[in-house]
Amino acid sequence: MSASLTEAAAFLHTLADGLGTPLNVVTPDQIAENAARFEAVLRRHRLGGGVFFAHKASASSALLRRLAATPSSVDVASLEELQHALACGFTPDRITATGPKDPAFRYLGARVGVTFHVDGQSELEALAGLVRDHGLAPVRVLLRLSGFPSAGVRRLVRRSRFGTPVADLPGLLDAVERCGDAVELLGVGYHLDTVSLDEKALALEGCVKAMDACRARGLRPRVVDIGGGFGVSYLAEAGQWEAYTTELIRAVLATRPPLAWGNHGYGLRNESGTLAGGLGLYPAYREVAGPAYLDELLAMRAPSLGRPLATLLLENLYDLRVEPGRALADQCGVTLARVLETRRDTEGGAGLWSVRLDLNAGDCPLEDHGILVDPLIVPRPRPDSGPGAGGRGTEEPRAGGPVAVHLYGNLCLESDLLTKRQVFLPRLPDPGDLLCFVNTAAYCMDFGAHEAERRPRARKVAATRAAGERDGAWRWCLDTQYWPLAVEAVAHHAGTNRQEEASA
Repeated sequence: MSASLTEAAAFLHTLADGLGTPLNVVTPDQIAENAARFEAVLRRHRLGGGVFFAHKASASSALLRRLAATPSSVDVASLEELQHALACGFTPDRITATGPKDPAFRYLGARVGVTFHVDGQSELEALAGLVRDHGLAPVRVLLRLSGFPSAGVRRLVRRSRFGTPVADLPGLLDAVERCGDAVELLGVGYHLDTVSLDEKALALEGCVKAMDACRARGLRPRVVDIGGGFGVSYLAEAGQWEAYTTELIRAVLATRPPLAWGNHGYGLRNESGTLAGGLGLYPAYREVAGPAYLDELLAMRAPSLGRPLATLLLENLYDLRVEPGRALADQCGVTLARVLETRRDTEGGAGLWSVRLDLNAGDCPLEDHGILVDPLIVPRPRPDSGPGAGGRGTEEPRAGGPVAVHLYGNLCLESDLLTKRQVFLPRLPDPGDLLCFVNTAAYCMDFGAHEAERRPRARKVAATRAAGERDGAWRWCLDTQYWPLAVEAVAHHAGTNRQEEASA
């Protein structure tokens, strides 16, 4: 869906002309399609449970409201996210609360009856105390675990600061029994910051064993929550990623010209001609990602029990919950920036072009998340396309040839680089063209946004098509005005309160 959106040049320029840039455009129907693919994997393995969108990946009201109209649920990590989820149409039985929780977050969650992921004994006891003090109904809890041991060949598992080590589970279950009047144990789960299927398989098997320990005490858990981390592939071909990382290594080792500002190595460094460090980037190409990753995980054999992980869950009649964030927002939005000026950088004889954009690094912090994505040029049709048109100056790249550029932001800061690396574009863009950064809905629209130099934060709109109009015209409304109703009902409304939009 985002691919067809980027081809609608006239539509995107109309939006940018009317609302300015930077501008975020989300496609709500795409998140519903993504959720359906995850649900299909669960059905294929005959598992109950469901999909819980990790809200922290996006602050969009349109995406959340569209998701509320599907069977999917939501995972919230703050008081404000909880309030937003409720306002977007999620009922408490479709909300889980995770992450660090302040008293107000715990209070509202317990008051309305959401499910809580608890990291440890102190959080469990604080939650039980709140329930007792306010005379609330017992709340459902999932115990978040970590530090899963492996039998036989030792597996290296990245340490997580979340959750209770499995070795400490007996003490945590003692606390569950003491708090039995205030909490209901729903099950267990984990949070792992890794793309390794082997590590996830070890943790999932460990959760099944932990459920056995719960049942041995007379408890009745029924849910295993395996969190997120299913990933997105930002490139279509593995060769693109391999070629770039190979050339980056060569640049760091000074066997080719630099590929980044100051020969930045993204974690790699040159120590007397020897490559050191580690590449601190998100793997832009992933052979298995999203729903396919979940499918492969469930088909894997448990490290010590020997049966497919899905079979272990089925044998015990356990439901499975997954919490995709990035994977559920895959292809759900783009970020637009107007090209302000282009100029040749002649310092040091490099001869590269600089492209200044009407957005800053906080508006689209791709590299803060380790993501390297080349923007697309969305040209503005011009009546005058003769020599010198567009204000490029006297120097021109070869006609139709690719050009290496640095992308600068609109802040008066040396550090306001949109990308530290050189970006290779099919041609030099003209002032007035748009650069379209694709697949930015997850994390890159909201996580780093700010209002430096009193510049407004990027506005956000929702773009939709009527059912069956894949080749028809795009329609839009402000993100806060979108509801999953007939297209005519969500058309642009003039006079929308900008303060309401900014606070949503």
